[in-house]
Amino acid sequence: MTALLTVGEMLSTQARVQPDRIGARDLERSLTFRDWNTRSCRLANALVGLGLSKGDRVAVLAYNRVEWAEIYGAVAKAGLIAVPINFRLTGPEARFICKDSKISAVIAETALADIVDDIRADLMIPQNTYILIGDAARPGWTSYSGFLETASAEEPDVEVSPDDAWCLMYTSGTTGNPKGAIRSHRGMAMLALMTQVELGLRRQDDALLVMPMCHANSLNFFTAFLGIGATVTVFSRASFDAALCLRTIGEMGVTFSSLTPTHFAMMLDVPEADRGDAGFERVAKLMISSAPARVETKRAVMEMFPNSGLFELYGSTEAGWVTFLHPDEQFDHLGTVGREVTGSAPIKLLNEAGEEVPDGEVGELYSCGPYAFEGYWNLPEKTEEAFQGEYLSVGDMALRDEMGFIKLIDRKKNMIISGGENVYPTEIEAILAQHPDVKDVAVIGRPDEKWG
Repeated sequence: MTALLTVGEMLSTQARVQPDRIGARDLERSLTFRDWNTRSCRLANALVGLGLSKGDRVAVLAYNRVEWAEIYGAVAKAGLIAVPINFRLTGPEARFICKDSKISAVIAETALADIVDDIRADLMIPQNTYILIGDAARPGWTSYSGFLETASAEEPDVEVSPDDAWCLMYTSGTTGNPKGAIRSHRGMAMLALMTQVELGLRRQDDALLVMPMCHANSLNFFTAFLGIGATVTVFSRASFDAALCLRTIGEMGVTFSSLTPTHFAMMLDVPEADRGDAGFERVAKLMISSAPARVETKRAVMEMFPNSGLFELYGSTEAGWVTFLHPDEQFDHLGTVGREVTGSAPIKLLNEAGEEVPDGEVGELYSCGPYAFEGYWNLPEKTEEAFQGEYLSVGDMALRDEMGFIKLIDRKKNMIISGGENVYPTEIEAILAQHPDVKDVAVIGRPDEKWG
């Protein structure tokens, strides 16, 4: 046992402390912590049995399903590195990620196996390292369930430390190829702890993970709820079904979920008759993330879930969480994303010269916390560009008000220069969105002979 638990140790600890409690589930099946740990051990030992060794990468291509919990646990125990691939990517995009990370195995579900088969010739990995989740057999693939059944249920004999990498999360860049952000056990354990503190999580909680399990948002909350021994429920659908989501929240006794404003807007549009009969009394905390929400949306969400506090956050794959806006701050600090997360250093807002700007002025946001990523995979120059000492930037522009609350302005790369003035599309979008007839809006720049 290490001083700080690895993700694999988090799972084995919960299997020992509360073996019969539901640890992970989706809309089709449930796993106790004992069963979850056993299946993750079997998968870990099966992967090691193929010849994979510590530090090897395993690509995962699947829609949301409970197997993600088993896979994340397995690679953690075996000292391997998960490479989640967004199921919305095309074959060439998936090929780049697999080749850039030099994967040693791939786990995919049947509905997405064609993407892998189309690029199989480029992957150059043995045929027995293609693992298929699903009931139907497929030539050139090994059955996931059969793969687990033949392996030992003992804890893998692999020494894993908190400083070892656990996941390689590829971030979509606005230009060029995606970059692989390295997330270690230490960073994710610290992020889990800060999340538990900020949200006041308890073992009795149940998180509904709706966003793709290949995304940092779901991965971060997954780790936080696993670490505290609460239940993780994966919304196992290929696309979002607002009515089903509402019924799931009520019928499964969900206490927390993290959703985008679009998700919330779709749920608010569901007729009363289609929302289910169970009610939403158990919902205690909801998170709005990934985009700003309108005040009327916030009020409607709070009316729908009267016992829930409404949180917002700002973060990134690389930095983890940067700021939190708490329920008691929602309407006194509209337009902001809150203040620094517990345990992190004060945010710095820097100008082009690297100097801190005064409150109320826009600068590039740099954060510093104990859970930042370890760098970009095989891109030391990009890693160096992202950091100034221990402070990290992903290119977002922001300002700080007189009370220390952070307001995001836009991505640095999105800035439009018009007549020598800096114009941020989100500021124009926010004004246009105030009109009652405008449901959604996007502003882009176009060259102009006069204004540039």
